[in-house]
Amino acid sequence: MNTKKNILFKWFQSWSTKLVLSSVLTFTVFGASLMGWQPEASAILAQGDAVTDPQAILRYSLPIENDSVRKLQKSLEDISNQLRAKRWSNISRDLKDASRVLSARRDKLLATIPEERQPQAKSVIEQLASGTEELKEIVAAKDREGTYLKRRELLDLVTDLEQSMVVGYPFEVPEEYANLPQLLGRATVEMETNKGNLKVVVDGYSAPVNGGNFIDLVERGFYDGLDFNRAEDFYILQAGDPPGDADGFIDPKTNEYRAIPMEVLVKGDELPVYGDTLEELGRYLDQPAIPFNAYGAIALARPANDPNGGSSQFFFFKFDTEITPPGYNLMDGRYSVFGYLVEGKEVLEELTEGDKIISAKVIDGIDNLKEPV
Repeated sequence: MNTKKNILFKWFQSWSTKLVLSSVLTFTVFGASLMGWQPEASAILAQGDAVTDPQAILRYSLPIENDSVRKLQKSLEDISNQLRAKRWSNISRDLKDASRVLSARRDKLLATIPEERQPQAKSVIEQLASGTEELKEIVAAKDREGTYLKRRELLDLVTDLEQSMVVGYPFEVPEEYANLPQLLGRATVEMETNKGNLKVVVDGYSAPVNGGNFIDLVERGFYDGLDFNRAEDFYILQAGDPPGDADGFIDPKTNEYRAIPMEVLVKGDELPVYGDTLEELGRYLDQPAIPFNAYGAIALARPANDPNGGSSQFFFFKFDTEITPPGYNLMDGRYSVFGYLVEGKEVLEELTEGDKIISAKVIDGIDNLKEPV
C-alpha cells in the first residue's frame, strides 16, 4: 500500500467494528481484550460528562490555577446543556452562581492576575457582570437563540479573563527537541479552502513541538495549494502531503526529513509525554489535556509503526460526538492533538479528498513561535 495513503495508523479501518464491540462490552464483562488492546473496558467508554466544546477544552487547558474563574466558566458553559432541554429554571440557577462569583469572589478572580493587567481584567469583569444581568432578562423571556448568543459572548470574555492569568510558560521543552520549532503559547490559523474557510486554534501550552511545527510550516506557506490527500467518511480529513516522493517536510537547511515526536500532555502531569503512545506506556486511563473529544480536533498524522515519524501531514478528526465515545476514547494518546477547529464546522463537513487548501496563514499568536537557533 502506498505509504502516503497509509500515513495514519491502519486502526481506522476497523473503527466501526471497535465501536460496536465497545457498546457490547458496556453490558458484558470488564477487562476483556479489545482487538489486541488490553485496557479495562471502562477505558474505551464515555466517562461522565466529557467536555466536547473545543473552546471549553481550550479554556480548561490553560495553565492557570484560579478556582473562582473555573466556577464562573462552568456555570456559563452549563447553560448550553440546560438549553437543549429548555430547563429555564436550571439556567437561572447557573446565572445566579455566575453573578455570585462576579460579586462576592471578585477579589479572588483578580488575585492571580499580574498587576499590569489588572485594569483590563477589571474592565472584563464589569462587562461580565453587566452581561450576566442582560442574559437574565433574555432567559426570563425564554429566548433560546438570544440566550445561546449572549452565553457565547460572555464565555469569550471569560476566555479573555483566563488568558490574562497566564504568566510565563509552564515548562521547558526537553533539550533534545531544541532543533525543532516550538509554540510557547497559542496561535490562530485561518485556512482558506475551495469550499470555504476554517479557523484553527493551535495550543502550544499542551503541544509546543507539534504546534510549533505546524505554525512554522504555515508561516513558510508550505500548505498553500496542497490537496486534502485522504478522507474517510465520518472519520478523518488529512492534508500536508507535499508533491514528489517525500512524505513530509524536507528542511532546506539540512536537506533532511523533519521528524516530529509523539507529544501528549496528560492532565496532572508537569511535562508532555514524548516519544511513546500512552498505550505503549500502559497509561490507558490517563486523560490528555487536549483530547479527541471535539469535532475538528487537529492532530499530527504518522506512519503506522512509528509514533515519532510524523512531519507535515495532519488530520482533522470528524467523528460526531454523538457516536464517538468522548472522555476515554480509542484515539486519545495514540496521536498528538495540537489544536481544534473553532470556526467552519459546516465547511469541514463538506471537504473531502481532492479538495484544496488555497492558503493558510497565522492571524494571531505568531510572537509565540520560537524558531530553533
